[in-house]
Amino acid sequence: MIHVIATIDLNPGTRDAFVGEIKNIVPLVKAENGCLEYGLAVDLASGVDDQPPVRENTVIVIEKWSDLNALNAHRNAQHMIDFRPKVKAYVKAIQLQILAPC
Repeated sequence: MIHVIATIDLNPGTRDAFVGEIKNIVPLVKAENGCLEYGLAVDLASGVDDQPPVRENTVIVIEKWSDLNALNAHRNAQHMIDFRPKVKAYVKAIQLQILAPC
């Protein structure tokens, strides 16, 4: 199993539109072979001292895949190919962390 944390930094004021678009493909991603988990999250102001400031223009996608082949298939799935141009104007930067459990 592998974990993926995708940090998506968005242009100011576009988070709601981005979330609306990505929610349309979540059921398709979850139906993919090897997808164990795929969910969206945003920073929560918790009041915890160690937490950095809330990022208003960031969405985190938390994923679990059975293996790298499943992740690579996901990256090339038609719904992902179709999704990218729809959100291109919203996205400032993407950082992927691909992790193995210990």
